Amino acid sequence: MNKSLEGKVALVTGGSTGIGLGAAKELAAQGARVFITGRRQAELDAAAADIGPNATALRADASVMSDLDAVYAQISRSAGKLDILFANAGGGDMLPLGAITEEHFDRIFGTNVRGVLFTVQKALPLLTDGASVILTSSTTSIQGTANFSVYSASKAAVRNFARSWALDLKARGIRVNAISPGPIRTPGLGGLVPDEARQGLFDFLASQVPLGRLGEASEIGKAVAFLASDASSFVNGIELFVDGGMAQV
Repeated sequence: MNKSLEGKVALVTGGSTGIGLGAAKELAAQGARVFITGRRQAELDAAAADIGPNATALRADASVMSDLDAVYAQISRSAGKLDILFANAGGGDMLPLGAITEEHFDRIFGTNVRGVLFTVQKALPLLTDGASVILTSSTTSIQGTANFSVYSASKAAVRNFARSWALDLKARGIRVNAISPGPIRTPGLGGLVPDEARQGLFDFLASQVPLGRLGEASEIGKAVAFLASDASSFVNGIELFVDGGMAQV
């Protein structure tokens, strides 16, 4: 079994379900000690049990500064360092231009942009020199998507965070990359539409992907583990599309 991350300490925000959980499971499988955060304690506890003994669950909302401070204080006490940060917490819903509200904008940018910024900034004292920081962007960062403009704009901001922070942190050798999934079979994707419309959404999105199917959270997890490992030691400031070729169409 690949144990290339043995001895590493990782934090995955939004790690209780979906892409975050898939990444946390892969990082732990490759030997890392993994801290996960999420807003719902029951889901966090279930996720930690699923990941295994190398996982620690910390309830936190990535958009709340005091929650982030508490997370890093706990990691400092328990592990004393951070080698891998996957700033993944985020989400969004759909509204067309003309119906967008301040609440819609503030909620999405509060987590997807402000939350990501301060998740990374507050981690800096714990991050080891040569650490790997990975941000969750999306194929929507480069594609227009009807009714999804606020979410898409937030993910374009994340893409530029990676490019800019790679320069800000070059003196410490900290790599910052963005990973951009296409449509992945997760509760968040299914939650964009009513239950009765979910399969129709999945079928439509699969038809837009050159590989002809949705991606799985475990596939994103493998890409995250690659960016976290020494195998990607000269990969910095990129946006890695894991989307079955969707971004190229």
